[in-house]
This record gives sequence, structure tokens and C-alpha cells, in this order.
Amino acid sequence: MLLNVSYSDKNITRKIDQAVGKPFPLKERFVMGGIGSPKLHITETSLEIQNLLILDNNLNTCNIEIRPKGIIVRFRSLLETYGLIIPYYKLKLYKGESAIHSVYMDHYFIKVKSDTKAIQKFFKKLLDHKADNTPTSIEDL
Repeated sequence: MLLNVSYSDKNITRKIDQAVGKPFPLKERFVMGGIGSPKLHITETSLEIQNLLILDNNLNTCNIEIRPKGIIVRFRSLLETYGLIIPYYKLKLYKGESAIHSVYMDHYFIKVKSDTKAIQKFFKKLLDHKADNTPTSIEDL
């Protein structure tokens, strides 16, 4: 789901916590080596997200936060901050061209440059965390 997360709203916070879990405690963040991505430069997006990004002339960047049951992709448009809340069971990650990673959920997608070692290391950490925390599917049994 795509939400405006600019303002502190208990209803939105509750929706996010139900979908992807509460933020990790500080101790777990240190053990994991951080839960946030470096700044990611957006190369392509789905139509709904693109309509938000073209409203201003700033660089299109985003970041990803790892949560216990999913991720939050945050980006800014005008003076608002938007979050794409993706539970692990809906998350699809693809490594496309040589330096492009794609994040898909239902009809939303964001493609970002992955041209540094730090970004590639973050996506590996994200894939490992997703594999450890995704519930097993019926086909696996």
C-alpha cells in the first residue's frame, strides 16, 4: 500500500505496524549491521509513483527500511514523504541489468541503481532477511 507518511498519525502507524511489524529495537539494529539502505537513485517506477515524483524537479531518490515482516520504501515528492509498505509475502526482488535492482509489489514497482558495493550488500542482506522471515508456502510442504 502507498501511504503519505509525512505526519504522525496513529491510524497510519497502526496500519504499517500490522503489515510489516514494529521497528526493530536498537540492539537488534546493531546486530544486523543497520536496517536502512544507502540513498537509492530511482531510474523507473510504476505509473502511480511516477505521477507523484514528477510534481517537483528534485532528484528522484528513495531509501528502504527493513522491518520484521516486510520493508518500507520511502521517497519524497514536493514537501511530502510517501511510503510503499511491502510485506515479505508480496515482495519480489529482481536483479535486472548490470546495475539495476527492481522492487515489485502487486502493480507497484521501483527500479533503482545498484552501482556501489554498499547498495549491493544491502540488497543481499534484504534477500537473506526475506528468506529467513517469509512464511513457508503450500508448495514447499
